[in-house]
Amino acid sequence: MPDILAAHAAAQPDKPALIEGDRVLSFAQLNERATRAANAFRELGLEPGQRVAVQSFNSTAGFEISAGLRKVEGVGVPVNFRLRGEELAYVLTDSGARLVCAGADFVEHVEAVRSQVPGDPTLVALGSAAPPPGWRRYQELLARASAEAPPSEAEGLGSSMIYTSGTTGHPKGAYRPEGVSLDYVLQSLQLFGLSGNDVHLMAGPGYHSAVGYFCALTGATGGTVVIMPRFDAEEALWLIQRHQVTTTFMAPTLLHRIMDLPEEVRARYDVSSMRSLILGAAPCPVALKERATRYFGECLYEFYGATETGINLVLRPEDQLRKPGSAGTVAPGQEILLLDDDGNPVPEGQPGELWVRNDALASYFNRPDATERAMRDGYFSVGDVAYRDAEGYYYVCDRKVDMVISGGANVYPAEVEACLHAHPAVRDAAVIGVPDDEWGEAVKAVVSLQPGATATEAELIDWCRGRIADYKRPRSVDFVDELPRDQAGKLLKRQIRQPYWAGTGRRI
Repeated sequence: MPDILAAHAAAQPDKPALIEGDRVLSFAQLNERATRAANAFRELGLEPGQRVAVQSFNSTAGFEISAGLRKVEGVGVPVNFRLRGEELAYVLTDSGARLVCAGADFVEHVEAVRSQVPGDPTLVALGSAAPPPGWRRYQELLARASAEAPPSEAEGLGSSMIYTSGTTGHPKGAYRPEGVSLDYVLQSLQLFGLSGNDVHLMAGPGYHSAVGYFCALTGATGGTVVIMPRFDAEEALWLIQRHQVTTTFMAPTLLHRIMDLPEEVRARYDVSSMRSLILGAAPCPVALKERATRYFGECLYEFYGATETGINLVLRPEDQLRKPGSAGTVAPGQEILLLDDDGNPVPEGQPGELWVRNDALASYFNRPDATERAMRDGYFSVGDVAYRDAEGYYYVCDRKVDMVISGGANVYPAEVEACLHAHPAVRDAAVIGVPDDEWGEAVKAVVSLQPGATATEAELIDWCRGRIADYKRPRSVDFVDELPRDQAGKLLKRQIRQPYWAGTGRRI
């Protein structure tokens, strides 16, 4: 598969490729800027296979960088824009980033951890703010760089590495050095009915694997991407109407924000152009689907997958209300096994660990041990448990690991528990996910205090502020005399979670 962007630039040079606010980049303009970015990266010493970390809000520059990296076989590493301090330094260090690009709002945060990142990566400031000494300015690099296409053997959507929390406290880089295959791309396009006629709304943050993937699919077909730097519910409806948006991907929490707008506000906008509203990253409540279907029409898709495994199960629009709670049927190109703890297939209706095999599986960067633990005979598992009904529909019903998914973001409880344990009044702490209509799961701390000590809910939540990323902070704290632990001292998380999930129909 040749350079897709260059091919579209030749075939439809004047068609809008990207729209951000009042700025429109045609395919020819995007291709030229991406080519200049590619040559600028080469002049800075980037070699094929080396990583470039980017921390920024969604922007046209982000697309230029991604496309430029494909042209010189670099590896893009989108960085969660909420990471600060040691968390940010860890990702920049672990990825071995040769270059670090930061949006205007994030230069100060990268600069603050600069001394903690070995290897002296080249620092590039996006936007117009004057960067600290030692930084390069992106616009100046582009202005000086050649617009001649660099020599390259790059194909397809390019390699990628996206950090995800898994079964350890530190995030791991889900690495695809060869990218995904043409067959996998075509299967995805057919699965959601995507084409070059689409106008796609980039609603969620680009560091999320699915957000980036659906934008890349739109670009691959020659469609147009409308960029929201940050999500705003009413603005999303305005953009859908203004640009006749046909497709979007969003975590259920973003759809929730749209549907929570006053009815008179939603009535102002014509959203009839929407053809594929794709949900993922967390379970979507049935009540929300019912409301959204009444407003947007029968255009909701929901999929189950992971950064490591791609898209594995899909629930189509016609099944959203017919199969409440289901994650759908097996997507093309996917092989799914449900196995018990001994590795034996479970019968229909019985829960088993969900294992996936496809040609788009990622490995963990520099973590062969973690990759090996997640693999079984070529199948990959992120620890989810599911069962299958008589019609072949799957239901994700539990999670073998303790990870909390809140608003599509992964929160590993051990990080939050360690922060709470550092408070002098805390004797013991357990962090769990509890049901939340907007976020899917909300982070809750269950705490026992030292004898004679006192602390309030607000005090402990505030204690976590600044010590860990905001999205990881507990949204509520309950106090108990003692937390249940087994004889080995391990917290009995399922026992702690049970009262909060009773009656929800899920046991996550």
